[in-house]
Amino acid sequence: MKDIVLFGVQGSGKGTQGKIIAKKYGYTIFETGEELRKLIASDSVLGNKIKSIVESGNLVDTSVIIEVVQNFLSNISKDQRVLFDGLPRKMDQKKAFDELMRNVKREYIGILIKISQSEAEKRLTSRRACKVCKEIYPAFYSQDVCEKCAGELIVRQDDSDIEAIKNRLHAFQAETMPVIESYCDAMKMIIIDGEQSIGKVTEDLIIKLDKKLV
Repeated sequence: MKDIVLFGVQGSGKGTQGKIIAKKYGYTIFETGEELRKLIASDSVLGNKIKSIVESGNLVDTSVIIEVVQNFLSNISKDQRVLFDGLPRKMDQKKAFDELMRNVKREYIGILIKISQSEAEKRLTSRRACKVCKEIYPAFYSQDVCEKCAGELIVRQDDSDIEAIKNRLHAFQAETMPVIESYCDAMKMIIIDGEQSIGKVTEDLIIKLDKKLV
């Protein structure tokens, strides 16, 4: 089986689908932000390096992100498949990521959960997040508390500002779409209509993945 690189603009539902795919096919999820937090908490050499960068107010650059990926891969079995959620985000990350994956001899395919900008804006302005554990819930979720920890659900500040949302969507188009297009050109991308129901998106994904994950 191949590793998976999962793409989708914010609001596309890629996080939800990623968890479904990982559970069905036995993948381990790599999510950059989560891995950075784990390493910082670990008090390791790499963790302290990242902590120093973050505390100084700087962004974690590509070389360190790739170091984090390499560290992650070195701590799992070579037979364990990985689902990379939202990495690489930019072309310089893609170049370094591709090189690393070649060096460690791991094959992979991309998945894009595709939605329009107008749909993304609608979803982002109507979704809520748990105040405690930060789990995201779509507009159709009818409860007022988190099903995981019973925390209060609120609209995140960055989801209540339409200009901030448009800036995030613009950044995705400008920085991440060239990465996606490059993988499409290399015949490494599965594209799924993300404007369907969650169940239909999952169904389409499974049909296509069953043909590709060999």
